[in-house]
Amino acid sequence: MTLTIDHLYIVVGLLLGAVGVMNLLDRSNPRRFTTALFWSLYATLYLAGERIAPAWIGALMIAMALLAGFGGVRAGKPVPLSDDARRASAARLGNRLFIPALLLPLVTVACATVLKDVHVGGLPLLDPAHLTLASLGCGALVALLTACWLTRATPLQGVREARRLIDAMGWAVVLPHVLAVLGLLFSEAGVGKAVAHLTTSYIGLDLRFVAVAVFCLGMALFTVVMGNGFAAFPVMAGGVGIPVLVGVYGANPAVMAAIGMFSAYCGTLMTPMAANFNIVPAALLELPDKNAVIRAQIPTALPLLVANIFLLYFLMNL
Repeated sequence: MTLTIDHLYIVVGLLLGAVGVMNLLDRSNPRRFTTALFWSLYATLYLAGERIAPAWIGALMIAMALLAGFGGVRAGKPVPLSDDARRASAARLGNRLFIPALLLPLVTVACATVLKDVHVGGLPLLDPAHLTLASLGCGALVALLTACWLTRATPLQGVREARRLIDAMGWAVVLPHVLAVLGLLFSEAGVGKAVAHLTTSYIGLDLRFVAVAVFCLGMALFTVVMGNGFAAFPVMAGGVGIPVLVGVYGANPAVMAAIGMFSAYCGTLMTPMAANFNIVPAALLELPDKNAVIRAQIPTALPLLVANIFLLYFLMNL
């Protein structure tokens, strides 16, 4: 049997379903019913997404957005190990605590390189179409089992710890999943063509510096909106980068793309939509200000964006 991405989706769906059940049973959670519903809906997308009509998938995502938007997703108060138990475990294990974390990338690389051509019964062991993700799933499972063996805990304790981390991150866990599709939606909706029409009709792109500034600022602004520079790139590249910078001013496409993405990363530093970079760390560190990471990064992001504009202006024809 080939290990495919669908098998990993089932594992993720079961984990999210367990998080929903744990929240439902946690009376310390002030929104335990809506929180359980949110994670159960998310689990449904992984467990039965391909068997549900696209319109219903959209309805589930809207329901999840409403639950999160109206404050329906809250964290409970799972009972952690006592400080004495943690210290005793740390003293017993020492540096062996790092073994599961090190196994994750090692097993992933090993599976993606050594096992990529292994066949069993005429079928590939790992899904060739999603080799990296299948390998990452194997690495995660091996790391979990190793952690259980080292700590003498059960896989259920791993699920409890996963629930604690997911509760700490909250609805922001879903954002990378949703934003990954946003660039495709914008492309299918013709946003790139609309941007091209607006910029060429209302902005004087006959000046090279203005065209460069519009492209870099647009990359940063669309990243602020979408939270993902890769989602912003097809919009601005199709609207300004290729037709104006490359087509009119003869810019080197590689230089345009590289500095354009660097400009997009400036937007990443300034937006809560990039939840995995800016919101999740603040939640995991339990910072009182959820936007503390963004506030610390803005003084770096803005000068860097200006520098990118000048870099692209002077280097675009190399």
